[in-house]
Amino acid sequence: MPNAELADARRDELSGLIEQVARGDRAALAAVYERTSAKLFGVCLRVARDRDAAEDILQDVYLKVWNRAGRFDRTCGSPITWLCAVARNAAIDWVRKHGAPVLPAPDPDDASGADLGEAMEAMAADEGRAHIFDCLEGLPDQQQRAIRLAFFDGSSHSELASIMQVPLGTTKSWIRRGLLQLRGCLQGE
Repeated sequence: MPNAELADARRDELSGLIEQVARGDRAALAAVYERTSAKLFGVCLRVARDRDAAEDILQDVYLKVWNRAGRFDRTCGSPITWLCAVARNAAIDWVRKHGAPVLPAPDPDDASGADLGEAMEAMAADEGRAHIFDCLEGLPDQQQRAIRLAFFDGSSHSELASIMQVPLGTTKSWIRRGLLQLRGCLQGE
């Protein structure tokens, strides 16, 4: 089976499992967990920057999936994107409530941040999503860095302004323009 067909089959299977979870199927939730927990743990860990916290957040993520599975609509996006958004939002909420450990923010431009590069490559390979990373690479450096810090690290706009040492309005503009360019690239414009 070619890669695109395999990715489509996996996406359909995961969508079906989430729809079963919406109907109260616990076995389907276990199957969703089995297929996605490693990726979602990575999302939680990347945002929280604390392994124990990420484990706690991950439990909360699957409670949210159980309670909100009925909100998933396979016609509006892929199931893994929806699940990653749930995980990212839960992790950001946790950080806002508890505060993140004081660690230096990773710099995507820093060669020592190889783990970020490896994680991004793995995400690109998963579900045939390399195109979004090609589009992201096509953005100007400031927009690309702002989007990576905001969406992969969970940094807020004010945190971005501090990290990037620019005014708050500048970071908001970079993200807005970058997202518009990404949408155009992904739609083939």
